[in-house]
Amino acid sequence: MSKPTTIKDAIKRWEEKHPGEQIAEALEVGFQFQWPPIEKMDNSLFALQKCKKLSLSTNMIEKIAGISALKNLKILSLARNYIKSFSGLEGVAETLEELWISYNFIEKVKGIQVLKKLKDWSEYVKFQDLPCLEDLLFVGNPLYDSMEESVWKQEAIKRLPNLKKLDGDPVVRNEE
Repeated sequence: MSKPTTIKDAIKRWEEKHPGEQIAEALEVGFQFQWPPIEKMDNSLFALQKCKKLSLSTNMIEKIAGISALKNLKILSLARNYIKSFSGLEGVAETLEELWISYNFIEKVKGIQVLKKLKDWSEYVKFQDLPCLEDLLFVGNPLYDSMEESVWKQEAIKRLPNLKKLDGDPVVRNEE
């Protein structure tokens, strides 16, 4: 069996496919569908200083790591991997606006609260893909801060029918 592709290998392949371009200047970088698959994110991602959109989808990555130096990152695609938690996102909490993380092995949404820029209902409804999600804390997120608390709770509960606890309070549903 061949050894997994490393981030360094993926960078080298990217540069071979984009002659005359330097990855340090790239705004969008795609390392999806690597063969053999990438299993680890590491500090080699430091090379992507100007990157705004990074795709590592469809690999075998288990942990989010090595992205804290990516101060321009707005979109991170990690769909179809083996990720179990949101830890590792702290370094991009101030800039990340979209996190594409469907089809992973996430059991708990702990750690998502660090993302300060998830600010759109279209992003929020992606939590519907987690049918076992029962407890969600969104206090401090721009979406929460953008509206009156009672309106926020009403809208949030309506969009996630399995939610039992929201922002530390039990969910009370009005019978229709």
